[in-house]
Amino acid sequence: MRYPVILIRSAVTLGACALVVNLAAAQSVSPARLLVLLRDASALAIVDPVGGKVLGQVPTAKDPHEVTVSSDGKLAFVGSPTGGISVIDIVARKELRRLDIGPGSEPHDVRMAGGKLYFTAEGYKMIGRYDPAANKMDWLLGTGQDSTHMLVLTKDMNTIFTANRLSNSVSLIEGVASGPPKWKSTAIAVPGKMPEGIDLSPDGREVWTATRGDGGVSIIDVLSRKVVHTMNLHMKDANRLKFTPDGRLVLISDPEGGALVVVDAATRKEVRRVKLAPEAILMSPDGARAYVGLRRDHSVAVVDLKTFEVTSRFSTGPGSGPGCMAWAETR
Repeated sequence: MRYPVILIRSAVTLGACALVVNLAAAQSVSPARLLVLLRDASALAIVDPVGGKVLGQVPTAKDPHEVTVSSDGKLAFVGSPTGGISVIDIVARKELRRLDIGPGSEPHDVRMAGGKLYFTAEGYKMIGRYDPAANKMDWLLGTGQDSTHMLVLTKDMNTIFTANRLSNSVSLIEGVASGPPKWKSTAIAVPGKMPEGIDLSPDGREVWTATRGDGGVSIIDVLSRKVVHTMNLHMKDANRLKFTPDGRLVLISDPEGGALVVVDAATRKEVRRVKLAPEAILMSPDGARAYVGLRRDHSVAVVDLKTFEVTSRFSTGPGSGPGCMAWAETR
């Protein structure tokens, strides 16, 4: 394939989602921080997750979508389809540089693993990897599938799965640790329409993807590389899907249907439908709570994963539109 020209430049704006980062304990009662992407306000809110207090905001590029964080919790990497990928100093609350993937590249998902940043470029039908230490891209790979949107990596960082929305497929990419030309890409067709939300079970055996176009879920057996089960959950707009850390439950956001759908991963049966309109889901590291971004209500709800009750809710401000979330800690 023909690789795009990659430019790295500094910038003063950024795109960001939501994640928790430990900063100076003096800043709050809690040493943790919840960073909340404000999609409508094009800003990143830094929140004390215990009190739900917004401690500050950082301007971002227009409509940022996804975020990940370095293993030491000091840097955030943010994907924006219109603004490239921002590298953010979380403690200083400023953008350090902007990775320009190229015109029409539409970078979206970002995942940090093994000190490297993995990302999708939907417009180029591509995934790539950036080395922050060297400040350079070290490989790019075309998926050959339309609208490569979200990705997830195995724990050994040798396999990537991508949800390809307009090809109705999931790509399985092996040999990632070795790099080109040893990798191998396999497209697995899913029966549902527009797979988007995707996650790998904690035991690494199954990939679940929510099919946004028909309100269902397709389950892929990693060993056989086949879809082994599908569910029609009658969702209107299933855009994100997440396993709980123990692998027992799967949570799916359905903002148009006004529901947080909870599925038992073993029985593959729906167990609860919480009346919320979530755009994104974040599990606490201990698996006790789910943080749910409510874009329309400009707030974040906290759901107890034992009772499925909303235990608290905090506002991110009028016109903010909170989006996706993720956890991290300063080390």
